[in-house]
Order: sequence, then structure tokens, then C-alpha cells
Amino acid sequence: MGFQQGLSGLNAASKNLDVIGNNVANASTVGFKASRAEFSDVYAAALSGAGVNNVGIGVGLSAVAQQFTQGNITTTENPLDLAINGQGFFQVSDGVNPRLYTRNGQFKVNREGFIVNNDQLRLVGYPADGTGVIQPGIAQPLQLPTSGIEANQTTEVKLELNLDSRLPKTGTGTGIILNDATTYNNAIPLSVFNAKGDEIAVTMYFQKGDPVADPVTGLLDNDQWHIYVTADGRAVTTTDADAAITPDANGNPDLPWTTVVFPRNGGLPRIPDPTASPPVLLNLRIPDQVDPNPPNQILKLGIADFTNDNAATPVAINLLNLTENGSAFSVTDVFQDGYSPGQLSGILIEGNGIVTARYSNGQTKPAGQVELANFRNVQGLQPMGGNVWASTFASGDAILGVPGVGNFGALQAGALEDSNTDLTIELVNMITAQRVYQANAQTIRTQDQVLQTITNLR
Repeated sequence: MGFQQGLSGLNAASKNLDVIGNNVANASTVGFKASRAEFSDVYAAALSGAGVNNVGIGVGLSAVAQQFTQGNITTTENPLDLAINGQGFFQVSDGVNPRLYTRNGQFKVNREGFIVNNDQLRLVGYPADGTGVIQPGIAQPLQLPTSGIEANQTTEVKLELNLDSRLPKTGTGTGIILNDATTYNNAIPLSVFNAKGDEIAVTMYFQKGDPVADPVTGLLDNDQWHIYVTADGRAVTTTDADAAITPDANGNPDLPWTTVVFPRNGGLPRIPDPTASPPVLLNLRIPDQVDPNPPNQILKLGIADFTNDNAATPVAINLLNLTENGSAFSVTDVFQDGYSPGQLSGILIEGNGIVTARYSNGQTKPAGQVELANFRNVQGLQPMGGNVWASTFASGDAILGVPGVGNFGALQAGALEDSNTDLTIELVNMITAQRVYQANAQTIRTQDQVLQTITNLR
């Protein structure tokens, strides 16, 4: 027995303790992957070949292998905290050097709007164009929009409601008095928006009229409903010719905006042409203000054209989902596609990596998508410190994709992946490594005593 075996054993046990200590030290490091020391025996080599009775000369450290197992996911209150539940790495870049890879999802927004980690490395992903369409291809650092979202003029309104067929007649289609509920049966409010994003309060009044003849049977059994519409308390017009809806001094319309007829079986309404198949959409023109010159000229929604009274883009009202049956009046759905301007109020990162901007007007729009990377040999990655790795020849080239597709894990926003260090196992390994170190020290002590005995021979 020589000193070589004991010394190599001490060195190996010391390296093992170093690895264990590093694991324990990073037990609270987000995205940290624990390592283990891997050893191999050592034999002396000779030119004539190895003998069958060779005695090993110790142990050597073969590798320090990181263990890329999934860490526990802990929820947080920060929407920019990201955790990968499955395979994959975030890509981060300083814009100059090759990209680095990390499992640490502690991200923030810097002064320029880029999503960065604590070392100011920028998160990489796909950008979105001005309309919110993701542009896949060459990924780049993700930058959140700083400007607000522009207003969108209402162009379509869809209504889904039921009219009570049991209600009595309240008029003949010759007008209503807005503040007299006996002149109509029901009313519903809704909001639309002009090109500047100004909200216009629209109210639709439903007045049951006289029954009309069925176009097939000729029987007077088709219910007729007159619909009046006001915008900000003023009656609106209906056709490009601004046909004769003339409000009185109190703003009460003298004619309905349109009339719908229901067949006796309560089927789809005829709007307004009984021969139209399918029924056409109706155009609603909303007054924005009254121009005093000439008197009572109405400026249409979206365009303040004092010379062409019909220049505005109309709002299409879809009444195809109106029904009439023997149940109470009820509104089950109202949709309109306009909205006011809005400022960025927050972001939400979805499980598929899409970064969605939320605006103060309630609208959302994709601002980009996180791109993940993976490797054939993740243990070939080179640790660089700061919770990042660099690719190497051993790891292979990065395989790119988006979260939740293929072998890539899904993202969880407002959560972080904990270190995968198991303190219980590490403490047991520490005790074992300590015993191994003591045993190797004992072999050196024994060898010293043997040499001392030989030296003392006379």
C-alpha cells in the first residue's frame, strides 16, 4: 500500500464535498440544477501491457454532471415571473455575444421596454406587428410596446334577444315619445364608438305594431315590430338618402329606423324586405353633432364632412338573432367591435409563450411570443454562472420551438421553478463523503506507521 491511493481518495472526497456544498449553497437559487461528482478507478499502465494482478493506484474525478430534472414550481405575484413545466430553456442575449440559456424565469422590464433578467440579458422571442400578428422566423429580444392602442370605430353590432309575443300593440310606426314608456314595449342601451374613440350612447326602442299579412298565406298573423334608435338622445337616420326621420323639438323620432316582421311560427325575422334571403344587414348612421350652417345638418359617425352628409362609414346592425316567442323580453348577447383609445396597463404571458398586452380600455393585443431552446445533450452545456449556460460542441446545436409544442414544456406565468436540490439527500451524501474522507486519511496514517516501523528496524 502506498500514499498514492490515500491521497487520491482524499482529493476525490474533497471534490465530492465541494459539489455537495455547491448544491446546498444553491438550494434557494431559482432554476438551479444540482450536480453530482462522478468518479473512476485509476490503474498504472505499462508498455508491455497490464498484468492480471495489478493493484489500482487510486481514484480520479471523471465528471461533475448536472442533473436537469424538473424543480418544483412556486407561484408568485409577479406576472413576469416565468416557469417552464417540462423541457426547454429560455434564451437570453446581450445583443453582441452568442445567446445564453437559462431556466431562471425572474424577468423584469427595463427602461427601454425589453424583458430582461437580473444581469440585463434580454429575453428572446418572436415579435408581433402593429396589428398583433406574431411574426415567426428569426427571433429577437422581446420589447413591450410603450404607446397605447388607437381607437377603433364601431362598424358592426350584433344583438341576440327575444321579443315577447304576448305583449300588446303600443304604436303604429308613426313615432314614439322617449320619456313615455307607454309608447313602446322595450328598450335596450348599448355603446358604440366613433373614429376618435368617443363613446356614443345608443338606445334601441322596440314598439309592437299591427299584424301584417303573411307573404305566402295572406293571413294577418305576422307580428310587426318597429325599432327606433337614438344616439346621445337624438334620433338617427337609416339610408344614404337620410330618409325622412325628423325628430321633433324634444328629439322624439317620427318614424322607426326599421321594422322587422316575424312569421307566425316565430322563425327568423324578415328585415325589412320579406323577399330578402337571407335578410340583409341594416345600416345605422349616428349623429355626432349638429352643424348650425346649414340648420340641422347631421355629421355622421367618424367623418366630419360639412359638404357631403353621407360620407361617414355606417354601423352595420345584425338583427339575424332576434326571436319572438311567448316568453319574457330578454337580451342574451350584445357585441360591438369598437373601443376607445387605451394605454398599456399590464401584460400577461400565456402558456404558449404569447406575450399579451392589456390596455386600459379592456382590449388586449399580442406583443410577441417567447421562443424556447433545447439540446440533444443538455449535460454538454457549459455553466457560465449567473444561472445561464452556453452551448458547446458536446451539447449540439439548439433546437428551437415555442412552449407547449412538441417536446417543449408549457410556460406558467406568475411562477418560478425552484432549485432541484434535495437537501435531505445532500446532507446524507455529505455525511458519506465525510466518512470516506476520514477513511482515506486513515490509510495514509496506516502507511505512515508501516514506514515508521521499517525505519526503526536495526
